[in-house]
Formats: sequence, C-alpha cells, structure tokens
Amino acid sequence: MFLTHLECTACNARHEKGLLLNLCTACGKPLYPRYDLERAAHSLTKAALKDRDFTLWRYREVLPVEHDENIVTFGEGGTPLLPAKRLGAKLGFANLYIKDEGQNPTQSFKARGMTAAISMAKELGVKKVAVPTAGNAGGAMAAYAARAGMEAHVFMPRDTPSANRIECEQTGAFVTLIDGLITDCAAEIGRRKADEGWFEVSTLREPYRVEGKKTMGYEIAEQFDWTLPDVIVYPTGGGTGLVGMWKAFEEMEAMGFIGSKRPRMVSVQAAGCAPIVRAFENGERFAAEFPNAHTGASGLRVPRAIGDFLILDAVRASGGTALAVTDDEMREAVKEMGMAEGIFAAPEGAACAVAIRKMLEAGQVGADERIVLFNTGSGVKYLEFFQ
Repeated sequence: MFLTHLECTACNARHEKGLLLNLCTACGKPLYPRYDLERAAHSLTKAALKDRDFTLWRYREVLPVEHDENIVTFGEGGTPLLPAKRLGAKLGFANLYIKDEGQNPTQSFKARGMTAAISMAKELGVKKVAVPTAGNAGGAMAAYAARAGMEAHVFMPRDTPSANRIECEQTGAFVTLIDGLITDCAAEIGRRKADEGWFEVSTLREPYRVEGKKTMGYEIAEQFDWTLPDVIVYPTGGGTGLVGMWKAFEEMEAMGFIGSKRPRMVSVQAAGCAPIVRAFENGERFAAEFPNAHTGASGLRVPRAIGDFLILDAVRASGGTALAVTDDEMREAVKEMGMAEGIFAAPEGAACAVAIRKMLEAGQVGADERIVLFNTGSGVKYLEFFQ
C-alpha cells in the first residue's frame, strides 16, 4: 500500500522495505515502518471509514502489508470504548472510559500486534516463528501462526498462567517452559534461532507488532469523533501499545485527522517489576533491568524493555507520569471493576484503575477530565492470580 521504508527509532537510519529485519542494523534499536502519509490521506478519510468493517484493518493505508492475500486475521480490533459511569462515580471521576481489549480474539490486545506481525512474516516468506512470552503474546502468536500455516515456537516462564500454556499447545505451537523470566526466554531464543531457522517476533524486536497496536490510538480518536481524551492510562510491560498509540497520533495529525493536542500518557507497572517507573522518577531516559522481578500480573513481569526510551520519551513529552501498584491492589480493583461495570479485567487492566485513583489523590488529574483506562485482556486467562 503506502509503506515506504523502515526507520530506526534511535539513530534514524533508513532501511529498505521488503527485507526480513528484526532491529536496526546500525545500532540494534527498534525499527518503525514509515508511510507516504500524504498519499494515504487521499483514501483514508473520515467519509471512507464510515463504509468499512470495524476491525483494525479499516486503517489499511497505514498498515504495512502490501498484498491483501497475505493478511492473517480473526477480525481483531474494533473493541468497545465503554463509559464507566458507576466505576467513575466510585473513584471520583465524571468522564471515565474503559477500552476493553479483552474482547479481541485470543482475549487480549496481543491479537492486534500479532495480526500485523504474522501477516508481514507471511508476506516476507517466513515459515517458522518464535516468541518469548509472559502469556498472552504466545497465545496470540500461536493462533495467528496456525492460521497462516507457520510453525510456532513459544518460550514462556514455567509459572506462566496455565490458560496461556494450554492455549498455545491446543493451537499447535511447540511450547518450552523456562525456569526464569521473559528475558531468560528471549535469551534462549537468541541462542537457538539461527540454527533452528526461526524468525523472532518479540516485542519491538521486529518492526510490525507496533503497527497493529497503534490502531488502538486510531480507534480511540474515531470513537471520540476525532478528538483525544485528556489522559490515557496504560499498563506497561514491553510498552508496544503505549508507543504505538503515540506513533498513531503523530500519523493522524500529519493526515489532518486531529490537531496537535495529545493526551497525558500514564505508564502503570507492578511494584515488583517497575523499571519504567524507576527510570521516570530518576530522570533517566533508559531503564536498567529491574532486579528480582516478581508479580502475578504476568504481562507486567518484564524486567527490561528494549523500547524503554520510546516509552519514557512519550510519557514525558505528553506531560504524563509513571507509577506502580501492588498485586493486592490489582486483585481488589479487578473485583471493583467487575462489580461496577461487569468487566472481568486482567490484573494489568485493573492496575489502571488503582493508578488513576492514586493520581486523583495526588492532584495529578482532575475529576472532570476525560480519561481512558486500558483493560488489555480478560481475567479468565489469569485464574491462578485469584486463588
């Protein structure tokens, strides 16, 4: 379609499209796809969108797949933006919304990234894919790889929720359990991928998962009639969704959909694994690995993120913040959200409700501001967390 090249997020080195790449060949940092947005804007219009199916592929002009026959999809995206009036009243907010990503295929926002990554892998001739995962990414990759006819290899910590492991096994993936964290899983893939012929689709270690995730930003803008909220509260492990939305806002402004106003981006982490929060508080641009990382919210158990500087840059540029919550606070918030709104949230999503309450108490957010909390998955994938 309108993909022109890949660009390094750190050194700005240009890479040709159509090459099978993981990271920048010059500096080893993440790559972003870039588009001819001027041309894309001729067909990606508000009027045109009214006649398109409400899946993330409605934003086809700013997604990287060149040929439609390579799109691997279950109809992901198009998740509801739900007014949370009862929860808002309890927390002290008049304009609170929940973007419920648990309604995606494979019950999490990871479906967004994997539809783009696996579609591009198919287009570029990949036959075998591998991913380290804290849970939901593995399940999503296994499903999309199966649909694409690819061989899938999933490496997950041994204490990953059983629902994620079983999901991967039942959709045909080869599952390897590792005694350690997601970083240990990634290291094992790194040691074996060349000999095994795997293409790695780790968070921000290939250029296309971020493109699927960025569509959350397009959807929010469209669901608010092309305005943006005042605050976006986002649970952050690898951070692809947060930086993807930041990229989407830049693209939308360039195409004339929105102006220069941006939401304050709030990065929420677990108290037992908070590298971004620590770096934010220390005024650092890069986040050192968090020691002895532990949390039952498996999606937040990411002790080191390759996109750390992208997350921190977006949070600071937006005037946002980063804060941590405990597992016990998440458990309480899951029940609070469920009782108030009928949403059985993932603990990561519930962390956002805890965070916004703390922000109100600290005077960091106004009670009348329009706020979007992201529930990134379904609580049914985390039953051990509640036992």
